[in-house]
Amino acid sequence: MSKTSQVVHVALADDHKIFRDGIKMALGYKKDLKIVWEADNGKELLHKITIKKPDVLLMDIRMPEIDGINAIELLRKEHSDVKIIVLSMYDDQQTITKMMSNGANAYLSKTTDPDEIYDAILTCMSDDFYFNQLVNQAVIGGLINKRGTKRNFPNKVPVTFNEKELRILQLIGDDMNTEEISKEIFLSPRTIESIRQKMKDKVGAKTIGGLIMYGVRNKMIE
Repeated sequence: MSKTSQVVHVALADDHKIFRDGIKMALGYKKDLKIVWEADNGKELLHKITIKKPDVLLMDIRMPEIDGINAIELLRKEHSDVKIIVLSMYDDQQTITKMMSNGANAYLSKTTDPDEIYDAILTCMSDDFYFNQLVNQAVIGGLINKRGTKRNFPNKVPVTFNEKELRILQLIGDDMNTEEISKEIFLSPRTIESIRQKMKDKVGAKTIGGLIMYGVRNKMIE
């Protein structure tokens, strides 16, 4: 079932037409997605997004004219509400940290299964971020070090989670979705979502990404 009831408008930016065609073929049958345009370089991307802004942008890093690193910095100045999912062959910690710190909502390898790309799109629409194992391993520490002194949660009083909440937080950190957590601890998906929202309210986090960062920063999860 879709995590959002609306049709999500998706744009593609990659200089390899074969890859773009593959993504369009893989996602084209999804009734809740619509590919609205594609670009084969960073300059074209920045031009087209001013004409028709998508909900989600699937973007490569290595592109002619303007590369993904520079493009994402420019995009975030003018289009902060667009969800940006990076699809790249680069999997080193420095590159992933750079892209996530500069405003990416998710980072996936180009070898990622189409079903996971689809799930990442819907998760970014509903929860702002999509955290997978690749991002968790490479980015969390870097994000905390870089943003830790800048980001203060509204709730300054130390928060204590009960055993059930802590278990759910740990499973979220292990990249489990609501359905998987539900099966793991024998609670309904609606109950999981309710507990997750209460946890976000406790720490003053607006997103799942913020909740994860709080948990890592306070050594509740690794």
